[in-house]
Amino acid sequence: MTLHLAVALDGAGWHPAAWREPTARPETIFSARYWAAQVAEAERGLLDFVTIEDSLGLQSLLADGDDDETGQVRGRFDAVLLAARIAPLTRWIGLVPTATTTHTEPFHVATGIATLDHVSGGRAGWQARISARGSDARHFGRRAFPPLDGLDADSSHVRDLFAEAADAVEVARRLWDSWEDDAEIRDVPTGRFVDRDKLHHIDFTGRFFTVKGPSITPRPPQGQPVVTALAHARLPYEFAARAADVVYVTPRSTEQARDVVREIRGLSGEVKVFADLLVFVGDDAAARRARLDELAGAELTSDAAIFTGTAGELADLLLDWRRAGIEGFRLRPGVVPDDLKQITRRLTAELRARGAFRSGYEAGTLRGLLGLARPASRYAEAS
Repeated sequence: MTLHLAVALDGAGWHPAAWREPTARPETIFSARYWAAQVAEAERGLLDFVTIEDSLGLQSLLADGDDDETGQVRGRFDAVLLAARIAPLTRWIGLVPTATTTHTEPFHVATGIATLDHVSGGRAGWQARISARGSDARHFGRRAFPPLDGLDADSSHVRDLFAEAADAVEVARRLWDSWEDDAEIRDVPTGRFVDRDKLHHIDFTGRFFTVKGPSITPRPPQGQPVVTALAHARLPYEFAARAADVVYVTPRSTEQARDVVREIRGLSGEVKVFADLLVFVGDDAAARRARLDELAGAELTSDAAIFTGTAGELADLLLDWRRAGIEGFRLRPGVVPDDLKQITRRLTAELRARGAFRSGYEAGTLRGLLGLARPASRYAEAS
């Protein structure tokens, strides 16, 4: 069985001192050329997709609020806009930007992701994410949030945000279905551009949103772009099982991976389970990581397991976790381009030699690469 592989892109890499590596080129981080080169490298390695990180506030060492740190990368591009810029420069790889469900309108997110799916020819996804920080809420001024410090991860506030996120995804999915596939006629002689009977009001009424529809964007090429979510515990597992096609989980061992898969399978038999790993790959991986820790003044920590070793050792780990039920992996390169190239050139070759990775792209859409069927519009079925 072929493994699914993705990479998570963020700044100069996932080590806070990555931008100080000689290969990092920090002066180009805020340029389209920089990001296009990363995605092109991922496509060269035949990866399924890339994710692009985003948030509603600056990166921070604090749980809630901006810090005074000046030695780490701060600032990001809008991930959906960046993905749309890169899409015409690539042909096969999936593009999965992050867009938050908190403080944003699902109508706008849905049309943005649908547009990305059109301009990429069916390669769009969405990493749906909540924003629980009070400092982020103050950017919008519509709601006051309690401070995150000391807040229980299963509090009513956090539960409400995940419930809102689930409704936001449902609204987006209905909007993607609101145009039937053949709603566009484009018949010049008769002067009919659309069949208005094939555009549908979604009439969604929920606790958080009331959205009539239809979308302003025709149905995406995939029908439904791929929805993904990062989850560390039961509450986000429930959200992913209800709303997502792919969930990224963060086990620390093979046994934990098996337990997480078992728990998620108790909630959904359909969502694909990917594991996140922050990776330093190569013969010099340990030395590079130690040097970066010294530059940062602290040992690297992460919400995901951290791997340091050769491509062969990483392949061993991935295949071991696959036997525990993990279907794919989202790898976070410690440093770009060093660890990204180790993934795309060394790791993929190692896996291919073991019969566990593709030798060419077998589908032109992200759903196709992930083995997901293209769903019919729910409104076409009802009409």
